[in-house]
Amino acid sequence: MGYGKRIDNEVEAAETLSKLVASTNNGVFFGGAGVSTASGIPDFRSVDGLYHQHFAYPPETMLSHAFYETHPEEFFDFYRTRMIAPDAQPNQAHRKLAELERKGWLSAVVTQNIDGLHQKAGSQRVYELHGSVHRNICQQCGAVYSAEWILSTEGVPSCPHCGGRIKPDVVLYGEALDEQVLAGAVEAIASCDVLIVGGTSLVVYPAAGLVHYFSGSKLVIVNRDPTPQDDMADLIISCDIARAFSF
Repeated sequence: MGYGKRIDNEVEAAETLSKLVASTNNGVFFGGAGVSTASGIPDFRSVDGLYHQHFAYPPETMLSHAFYETHPEEFFDFYRTRMIAPDAQPNQAHRKLAELERKGWLSAVVTQNIDGLHQKAGSQRVYELHGSVHRNICQQCGAVYSAEWILSTEGVPSCPHCGGRIKPDVVLYGEALDEQVLAGAVEAIASCDVLIVGGTSLVVYPAAGLVHYFSGSKLVIVNRDPTPQDDMADLIISCDIARAFSF
């Protein structure tokens, strides 16, 4: 593998991916924030991403476990306004991946996203490395609350059953990934024949390290900007991911 063809034309990208799917079996998709930008959800590192916007605290700080503990009101204000997107809908990439799973070609989606759009599009086997905004858990009694419920509250939400503190089921900076989810993702990537990596800069570890578990025949990277692991890929597609999946 490695040092493969590079495509920056959306039509050619869609045709190439269509032929790849038709000629192979057992694919896995590993995606990041760029998958959801076409659904109106900002990523982190692009020019328009969260890390280039100005807040009272840096986004990396507000998305840390320490900030959740010490500044809960500011944390939940940021969480409600910037991390939950109740009106976002799956785009063509989400829909195509769900279709490929229904047809038996795609065996799993591994995602760094917390928006739940893969499931909303119909994907069944989704490994959410960083959790989901759609699960918010009472740290005292274990009750689970939806993103919509969080949006209906103000300030620091507490459990209506026991008064316990609510924590989003998302992996904050300073927290470890869920071992069971990580193990499932590793197994899926290690056992697939084709790995399509999409919409991720491949710089956030440990998630970025998952690519190294792949030992199949074709590694495809679909990302607007170059990644540190491009030299491993058989095919690099540097155009809009939703349009690349319009086949």
